[in-house]
Amino acid sequence: MATCPSGHASASDDFCDVCGVLIGAAPSLAPGPAPDGALAGAAATAGATVAAVPGEPCPRCGVSRDGQFCESCGYDFSRPGPDTLDPVVYRSAPPLTGPAQSLPGPVPPAPPAAPPASAEWTAVVTADRAYYEAVQAAGGPDAAGIAFPAYSPQRRFRLAGPEVRIGRHSASSGIEPEIDLSVPPADPGVSRLHAVLLRAQDGTWSVVDPGSANGTAVNGSEIATGQAVPLHDGDRIHLGAWTEISVVRSA
Repeated sequence: MATCPSGHASASDDFCDVCGVLIGAAPSLAPGPAPDGALAGAAATAGATVAAVPGEPCPRCGVSRDGQFCESCGYDFSRPGPDTLDPVVYRSAPPLTGPAQSLPGPVPPAPPAAPPASAEWTAVVTADRAYYEAVQAAGGPDAAGIAFPAYSPQRRFRLAGPEVRIGRHSASSGIEPEIDLSVPPADPGVSRLHAVLLRAQDGTWSVVDPGSANGTAVNGSEIATGQAVPLHDGDRIHLGAWTEISVVRSA
């Protein structure tokens, strides 16, 4: 039977069965701070340094401390075990029982907007009293002889094909415009080929005045001869002495 440096009889010849001291080495068990070198070695080995506190109760059995190891149960004060861990901080998380939760990833970009559905464009022909009065106020060689029609029914023309001509039918000239303004009450200020509506590849329309005698206006502004002016839903074209043509887009 071996005897430890503290005088305990131990059946084990490596560590004391009573105090846990290493048999064969004689570390100082006297209370007090350890030398700096010893503390550095303990920190490198155990990851933390625990100074000896005389009379400190053992967290395992409650016996007062008198060295590195508890004389009753052999607890190593320099290496805190599960008995000294904070039960709140070190409590293990409960196992997941529901479906796995994935961390939120980057928000995917919004899908590109769908191309607009094909739309149908319509030209609505009416007589505009305000435009007629503006033409009369501007004067002209024939203005005094032109009267505003007592009745002018609204007419609608569906725009189709690459172009739609606006004017007055003329058998002698071979002109048969898709929007024929020679139907009574005929506007005397409209030329035989007064304007042309042109369809773009995206389905929108523009208007061109090829060189009419009295000109063409879009939303109240005169357009230049030969210049294609893009049209939008609700735009108004004025020509002749009183004619208004509104372009309307419908899905």
